[in-house]
Amino acid sequence: MGHYKRLISLPLDYSFFLFGPRQVGKSTILNQRFCKDQTLFFDLLDFNEVRKLEMDPGIFFRTIESRDCKIKYVIVDEVQKLPWILDEVHRVMESSKNPPCFILTGSSARKLKKNQANLLAGRAIEKQLFPFIYEELKSSDIKVFNLDDVLQYGSLPKVYLASSNDLKYEILRAYTNTYMKEEIKEESLVRNLGAFNQFLLLAAEENGNTLNYSSIAQDIGVDMKTIKEYYQILIDTLMGFLLMPIKKSVRQQISKSPKFYFFDNGVQRALCEKLKCPLIRATKEFGRVFEHWLIKEIVYKSNYYRRDYKFSFYRVDDDIEVDLIIEKPNGEILAIEIKANDNPKEEKLKGLKSFAKVFPEARLICACLAQYPLKLDKGIEILPWKDLLEQV
Repeated sequence: MGHYKRLISLPLDYSFFLFGPRQVGKSTILNQRFCKDQTLFFDLLDFNEVRKLEMDPGIFFRTIESRDCKIKYVIVDEVQKLPWILDEVHRVMESSKNPPCFILTGSSARKLKKNQANLLAGRAIEKQLFPFIYEELKSSDIKVFNLDDVLQYGSLPKVYLASSNDLKYEILRAYTNTYMKEEIKEESLVRNLGAFNQFLLLAAEENGNTLNYSSIAQDIGVDMKTIKEYYQILIDTLMGFLLMPIKKSVRQQISKSPKFYFFDNGVQRALCEKLKCPLIRATKEFGRVFEHWLIKEIVYKSNYYRRDYKFSFYRVDDDIEVDLIIEKPNGEILAIEIKANDNPKEEKLKGLKSFAKVFPEARLICACLAQYPLKLDKGIEILPWKDLLEQV
């Protein structure tokens, strides 16, 4: 796999959790940044390692206490597999004269929360790793960034760097079948696996739409509470995130239903079984995927740079909507409408005009495929998507 400089900043002198979905590159980045000679590694995806720890839980503490003096770091990979091990980590931190820095990776926070695991109360900070983002890829001399390719297949590292489209297809099929459906089954997160598999397909098809829990529940034949639990499973297993409607005040919501976005558009398209369907510009499907991808880019970059932005969307009805609202800590508001064409018409930007009436101080942006920025009437800016990513 080619080497790409990841944007995430990892401390060298403080313990941390590194969360992220499977195959986003957690192991790769740790191997690059932490010297093997200074690191003790516990792989909880290794059945024999797990069995050894379960048969003799004290071996974890003893191994660390008797470690070579040059060992500065202890990595526990997929820590959610044995949540109790965090109590042992805490014990080392409290009782050892010279505790190492702990690096605790995980692809799910659900099991930790469910078991009320010891999250070390400030003794370890939390970091999150995502699929490749544009800023990590744009200056690489390994592969020229291709927007159409990333929209078609997403940007999981193994997928992005695969040598052919056929291989990308096979990796994504395996990912959705093995890493998603099998992990859900293995963790016993749902009783009715058939209903959950139906839900996965519907959730992928409804990606980026305002959620109608009752409609999805009716289609699958379960109750609305179950559908909400299913979405929470996807969030807790880092398979996606909710985008909430903006609140003008604590009491008023313009739209009450959130949107759900999968963490990677390639995974979402694989779940819909659309990978073999070419994405064609100027189609509705291309526009939906472009919107999904650009929103993810902004959210992930903000997380890496610790911007502390608040993200939401604005929706009054089908014709009046703004795809992404960014509220900055300094009070600045950016309203971003995303259009997958190179010449958006002002009459199509009703959402931005409506939003300006409610939030007159907001900066109004139409992010699109145009080559150059342009100013329209009513203070609306036409921005190429690259310019927007530079600015946020």
